Amino acid sequence: MTTVHVAAPEQGTQLLAPNEIVPLLIGATVGEVERELVLQTLARCDGNRTRASRVLGLSVRTLRNKIRIYAASGIEVPAYHD
Repeated sequence: MTTVHVAAPEQGTQLLAPNEIVPLLIGATVGEVERELVLQTLARCDGNRTRASRVLGLSVRTLRNKIRIYAASGIEVPAYHD
């Protein structure tokens, strides 16, 4: 699967509308899309799981469980930075 990175507006790149993003995701599984969304949200939240869980609309426990699964699969998860 090709990873699509959409930069934040403060980085000077225009955000894509959902109807522009969906075609880029075709061919990816829902699990792959979810994982990328979780990981990029964590990175944007500087690894703060509480803040990332609020942004994603998940409980902290659910996010923690997803992170545990990703880490066990050898996927690098953004660490918390003050």
